[in-house]
Amino acid sequence: MNEKLYKPNAPELQYMGRIDFLDATKPILVYPYSQIRFRYSGHNLKMKLLNQHSYWDSYLGLIIDGAQTKIRIDVHEKEIVLVLAQNLSEGIHDVTIFKRMDSCHQFTFLGLIGDADSKLYAPDSALPHRKIEIYGDSVSAGEVSEAVDYVNQEDPEHNGEYSNSWYSYGAIAARALNAQLHSIAQGGIPLMTGTGWFCDPDFIGIEDTWDKIEYHPEFGESVYWDFSNYTPHVVIVAIGQNDSNPYDFMKDDYRGAHADQWRRHYKTWIRQIREKHPDALIVLTTTILNHDEAWDDAIEEVRLELANELQDEKIVHFLYTDNGAGTPGHIRIPEARQMADELVTYLNSFGEAIWQ
Repeated sequence: MNEKLYKPNAPELQYMGRIDFLDATKPILVYPYSQIRFRYSGHNLKMKLLNQHSYWDSYLGLIIDGAQTKIRIDVHEKEIVLVLAQNLSEGIHDVTIFKRMDSCHQFTFLGLIGDADSKLYAPDSALPHRKIEIYGDSVSAGEVSEAVDYVNQEDPEHNGEYSNSWYSYGAIAARALNAQLHSIAQGGIPLMTGTGWFCDPDFIGIEDTWDKIEYHPEFGESVYWDFSNYTPHVVIVAIGQNDSNPYDFMKDDYRGAHADQWRRHYKTWIRQIREKHPDALIVLTTTILNHDEAWDDAIEEVRLELANELQDEKIVHFLYTDNGAGTPGHIRIPEARQMADELVTYLNSFGEAIWQ
């Protein structure tokens, strides 16, 4: 059967997310909720890619005409072709390919394969004007979000099949606000290297990854992000829940040396974010995942110091209704929707000015 290859730099393809375009013919998708949108006429559609795998099973997110599915990627470290759709009806179909998961895997997009008589079209709408960026951990990545039978419970056994960034609180909020979202989220990541859960036992903190595209040490050299490529109106910083591993120093010794060090590092990092985004509303927060309130106290203490030192009224601190006390497990879809509702209400309280 004759087929047609559409290259990744085809003008009809619309991308969103912190994506590596150093080679426009081989973009690399790392972060959750990164996506490729287009419209397509044809009966069959495939995707060519190369997947790099670290842990858990790898799943690709796919939405065709509003119907969402996931596709498991079973072959790694070599070019493969995935079947996205077969026997599509006549007409033009809306398609979104998105990254369901964090850097437990990353993939290089090598093109789409359609029928010989197929045609690619640009999406029927441009990317939204409003732009949000989130720095977060597994909650912000939507990890285990689809385990809806475990609301307010510990996680079930899983191998990544329940993780879906589409249903993270940030993604739900961004869609409600008609905003783009760059989700700089990684499961297990703390603020400071040497703590948390990411890259056990050589733990890596977001202070060493936040300014990068590729950052997972198993996948090669780090690649830095060019911040001029995306200027968010709102930056949400949801870090401070994984830093209690291997021990909860903020809870046990709030004025101790380790806790003081954390607050200094946090303040330095927020200053760095402010330098990159001088006009953004920066929202400091955590989530409803169970954690000691001392972490939120520490964040508020830093916010007050920054307000005094920088005279910056656009660095704020937001707490959800059940902040730190909502669930012992990951945030499921209903909980994420509640968080998103509260976040949307909070951001709307600032008026249209924050989006200018």
